[in-house]
Amino acid sequence: MALSRGAALWRTCSGLVTGRPPLFPAAVRAQSSVSGDLLPRTSLSRPPWPEVTQVPQEEEEEERSRHAAVVSTVNQRIGRRDLGRLFAVVHFAGRQWKVTDEDLILVENHIEAECGERIRMEKVLLVGAEDFTLIGRPLLGKELVRVEATVIEKTESWPKVLMRFWKRHRFQRKRMIIQPQTVLRINSIELAPRLT
Repeated sequence: MALSRGAALWRTCSGLVTGRPPLFPAAVRAQSSVSGDLLPRTSLSRPPWPEVTQVPQEEEEEERSRHAAVVSTVNQRIGRRDLGRLFAVVHFAGRQWKVTDEDLILVENHIEAECGERIRMEKVLLVGAEDFTLIGRPLLGKELVRVEATVIEKTESWPKVLMRFWKRHRFQRKRMIIQPQTVLRINSIELAPRLT
């Protein structure tokens, strides 16, 4: 019976042909001999993450009660308007910004709104106060938080010079980049009167 090259190598490495002790550690030998596998267990033969087991019923109920307690505490804070200064992380113009009331943002992009117009930032990733933080997965709902801003100024950046030069090749390129810019002022961050 002819053996393939891989099988012959395995038999040689495991000591079956040569009679010498195998080259693999004892733990791998024990796993492969007990399970009857020809190859040791790796991340290719089975997934590296642990098996998922069912959560017991009492742990699930305990988690629900803990969640309800946290939501009721946050609702009490919102009801009393005892929040302090709210902050939010918004996704706007391809970047994430951490903003609070009366912040100024310089966006390196052109926005369709005219100067003096109010806009609403709808992609809110996170909102927080002094004692709690609400994190979206990935975004918070539009009915939960409202972040409004005003377009203050639309301008252009200073000219940026990109120069490429190869010595001894008589090659040089000069390019000027002028980027449109928009300045926004954050007017307000408002939270819904009650969490659900």
